[in-house]
Amino acid sequence: MKRLVLLPSIWLLVAFSALAQDYKLETVATAAPGLPGVYAAAIRTQGFRINSASGAWCEVWLAQSVPVGAKPDDAAISFGIAQGTLLGVIRFPGKGADRRGQVIPAGVYTLRYSNFPVDGAHSGVAPQRDFALLTPLAADSDPAARPVFDDLVKMSRKASGTPHPAVLSLETPPTDATAPSVVKEGEHDWTLTLKVGDLTFSIIVVGKAEA
Repeated sequence: MKRLVLLPSIWLLVAFSALAQDYKLETVATAAPGLPGVYAAAIRTQGFRINSASGAWCEVWLAQSVPVGAKPDDAAISFGIAQGTLLGVIRFPGKGADRRGQVIPAGVYTLRYSNFPVDGAHSGVAPQRDFALLTPLAADSDPAARPVFDDLVKMSRKASGTPHPAVLSLETPPTDATAPSVVKEGEHDWTLTLKVGDLTFSIIVVGKAEA
């Protein structure tokens, strides 16, 4: 049974105003702004902008490569990606929000892969354990690093400004999904499907968790 999440009114305002719109995909021909040299070499110069009627919601640039190994035996894990691997960077031109409804200030953030642990603290968070954690670019100096879970959570708290990390859900796209594309999923989620090398994945760029 799904449980309602009670969120502060400012979080609800940001989340619901974003959810009440339709979104479209646009290619960005220029590199993410303000990338230091070490990131400029690690991130693709072409990105993707998610637009609504009120303007750009976010922009995403993928890493040049994302190493993928064998998928773990755990059925709740969709991807064979190592903990802390850099997936790309995301930019919120204005105030953004994550899946918890946490406000994310305007700026550029790294996206790193992580599995939420199987423990009581994360029970019912989502059916899958695959997530991307956001960290302010200025607080994540090495694109080749693979921070362990606890360290990545601490880094990501600098994005959310709360005791919880800033997270976006990752999913395996439907077999008929095209990459790149952005589509509505369910009542309030919008998923961006992307491909890097042999890896195709979807990331919920607009949505609200109901765990």
